[in-house]
Amino acid sequence: MSERYHNSELLLERALKSIPLGTQTFSKSKTQYPYGVSPYFIKKGKGSHVWDVDDNEYIDFINGLASVTLGYNDHDVNAAVLEQLDNGVTFSLPHPLEFIVAEKIIEIVPCAEMVRFGKNGSDATAGAIRLARAYTHRDHVAVCGYHGWQDWYIGSTARNLGVPESTRRLTHIFTYNNIESLRLIFKQWPEQLAAVIMEPMNSTEPKNDFLLMVEELTHQNGALFIFDETITGFRYANGGAQEFFGITPDLATFGKGMSNGYPLSAVAGRADIMQLMEEVFFSFTFGGEALSLAAANATMTKLQEEPVLETMKNQGLKVIKGVEKLLAENGLQDVISITGHPSWAFLNFCDIPSYTLWELKTLFLQEMFSRGILILGTHNMNYCHSDEDIAILLHAYSEVLAIIREAIDNKSLDKLLRCKPLVPLFRLR
Repeated sequence: MSERYHNSELLLERALKSIPLGTQTFSKSKTQYPYGVSPYFIKKGKGSHVWDVDDNEYIDFINGLASVTLGYNDHDVNAAVLEQLDNGVTFSLPHPLEFIVAEKIIEIVPCAEMVRFGKNGSDATAGAIRLARAYTHRDHVAVCGYHGWQDWYIGSTARNLGVPESTRRLTHIFTYNNIESLRLIFKQWPEQLAAVIMEPMNSTEPKNDFLLMVEELTHQNGALFIFDETITGFRYANGGAQEFFGITPDLATFGKGMSNGYPLSAVAGRADIMQLMEEVFFSFTFGGEALSLAAANATMTKLQEEPVLETMKNQGLKVIKGVEKLLAENGLQDVISITGHPSWAFLNFCDIPSYTLWELKTLFLQEMFSRGILILGTHNMNYCHSDEDIAILLHAYSEVLAIIREAIDNKSLDKLLRCKPLVPLFRLR
């Protein structure tokens, strides 16, 4: 048992006795964090920093899997939640915050004419697909990106255990920036696709009017065009990637940063489609839970009133440029790259003759965690990331990339690792 992560490892041992994987979320589990060199439990956060159960402090570049945009314990969000807490959380009739927040989304998001709420991004994407199937009277779906745990999507991935084959056959994967891969799906299943759902961008920018071509091809074939903006919404622009790229989908789904870490998601889109929600069953006891709605109202108001996303973009650009410079200085451009939007930039590892990307990533995580940087493979920026935070991050990178260079040159990675390497599992993107 490691000294630095002693309490984390004790709690993990305890948690594994009552919870599969020891946590409710796959991306927070021991599958992602190499044992012996990783923290497993966080006890508090403030701004851009978190503290684990061993009192180790970290600058957090995961930020609740990109759900925290303003920063941990944001004063304005806390104040709104505490004010609502005095009046109650869940009621026997709707609270006015339901339509107040819906109106706020309609005000901000280009495609939004009507809104329905869920709790997780998976709720929203599943609701959007059910709605599209009801509207088009078709069953098949084309997907690009990660869209949650529900059968309709996860059945198309390697994590399809428990999903009926009949369900799996209805979902088809196409490749980002490859319009022919989508065209082929429409040819294979003519007049049978209800929707094309995609993340408008993750690690790679759209090229050659790709998003516009997807929209046109989708509508030519009578399907609905859906943006999954669970991460890009309220991060790329206040109105999401659809505002950022100037492409307005028929429907869009939101979650993550819309309420700064509180559990809330939304389906939004054209009124003639959304009106079908009166017939399509999409209903939750906690769909109108007032604390999360108060948090969302405060979050979106702050996005409108302060330069939140501009700040995140500018700080993220400093990270990207700094990492690129350090990769070049260490001659690692063919091994590691950094791509994506400045507010959500991806660190990409490649297999090399001597080591797999998983071995390289394990060494990277081991060394970054020990230097007080909490990161998995993306740089999820929040409004509180300061110049000092970025300087500390880049200093850690300078040391860790030099270690990786040494490990490759001297074939000494096995000696440098203090844990077993991660193994390839489920890739989200």
